[in-house]
Amino acid sequence: MAKSATPAPTRAAKTRRAPAAKPASKPVIVESDVTSAEDEATFALRSLQQAHANNKRYEANADELLKFYEQMVLIRRFEEKAGQLYGLGLIGGFCHLYIGQEAVAVGLQSALNEGHDSVITGYRDHGHMLAYGIDPKVIMAELTGRAAGISRGKGGSMHMFSTEHKFYGGHGIVGAQVPLGTGLAFAHKYRGDGGVCLAYFGDGASNQGQVYEAFNMASLWKLPIIFVIENNGYAMGTAVKRGSAETHFYRRGTAFRIPGMDVNGMDVLEVRQAAEVALEYVRAGNGPVLMELNTYRYRGHSMSDPAKYRSREEVQEMRDKHDAIELVKQDLLKAGVTEERIKEIDKKTRQIVAEAADFAESSPEPDMAELYTDVLVETY
Repeated sequence: MAKSATPAPTRAAKTRRAPAAKPASKPVIVESDVTSAEDEATFALRSLQQAHANNKRYEANADELLKFYEQMVLIRRFEEKAGQLYGLGLIGGFCHLYIGQEAVAVGLQSALNEGHDSVITGYRDHGHMLAYGIDPKVIMAELTGRAAGISRGKGGSMHMFSTEHKFYGGHGIVGAQVPLGTGLAFAHKYRGDGGVCLAYFGDGASNQGQVYEAFNMASLWKLPIIFVIENNGYAMGTAVKRGSAETHFYRRGTAFRIPGMDVNGMDVLEVRQAAEVALEYVRAGNGPVLMELNTYRYRGHSMSDPAKYRSREEVQEMRDKHDAIELVKQDLLKAGVTEERIKEIDKKTRQIVAEAADFAESSPEPDMAELYTDVLVETY
């Protein structure tokens, strides 16, 4: 049987290899002493953080340290008393305590021109009012819904307000105070009064869309505002890392050309020094600054929150190793202030808070006619 002839492969049928790709040429790096405008702008965004890193803590004298300590202890004792009154049913509705975060409000607001610069915050607002020098009696009366309260008993814990002191709330809507604060900054610039607005909000509110709209407007118009993120680690019961893709909140303003600062919010002297840097920048007409104050709250989100989302060990470690009041107390002792002087301040503060609670409990409730006042603002 004849073998079937297998045709020899033709040249065209042979498998051809593709020519080897030429190695990619290395990018040419051109060294230049000329910095581009973009590089300069990027550097400007980093410059405040660098200035803060170069000089972390405010050089306070003994009198200033005592003032910081007095204010922080007043906030701590006031909030503890508020928690007790809430437990007794004398404070209704929600009540968000500031225990643990005292260094933020005291450090920042001690650098402001009281009664000239404006302050606005969310619903955790008692500490900010106390840090601005507002009478503890009228704050406690407001908490208990009395006519002698700073908002005539109608604002309660979450909605305190005082145009006299340039304190514009106390807001229950998460993040709403940020665009309102931007409006306050616009008013400062429009009037040319040289004032600056300090707008506080939390790590949870940082994810609100209205916050970024406000960032854009404030940067575009170079408004005199400092956006302050009080990062206490938890948005209600959700840990920061579970709710935010970018957990370095001071970077959140980069897209809007807003320089950011990363600050230890448990050290009142570091907070005060950072405030000095930020205020100098803003008062010079450069536009807004974004500050992240890393702090911690010892209680739950509100009085109704058992805070089961974190361990007791975590809270205790913060109290033992990072407490803001204990830190400034050590600074006082190093400055030569005696233990006896510190104890006198503690005793005096407890008396002030006790008197504020007595004043609130003995004050009458608002008249029914108050239901119809302050619905619309006629004069401002």
